[in-house]
Amino acid sequence: MSGQAAENGSISEPAKVAAAESKPKKRICCACPDTKKLRDECIVEHGEAACTKWIEAHRMCLRAEGFNV
Repeated sequence: MSGQAAENGSISEPAKVAAAESKPKKRICCACPDTKKLRDECIVEHGEAACTKWIEAHRMCLRAEGFNV
């Protein structure tokens, strides 16, 4: 049956599993709460230009979680 699915242009089962594993398991708003909090507090107190260290740390955390930012 999987041969027919591949011939019809639908995604095979192994491809579905690989795609599911590469997607982030959390929503972006819920990922990396620690770095998000530090980033947000820094921006409120000092402005975005002074917080590049925390902004980049949060981006790195999000990338580690599987997000493309």
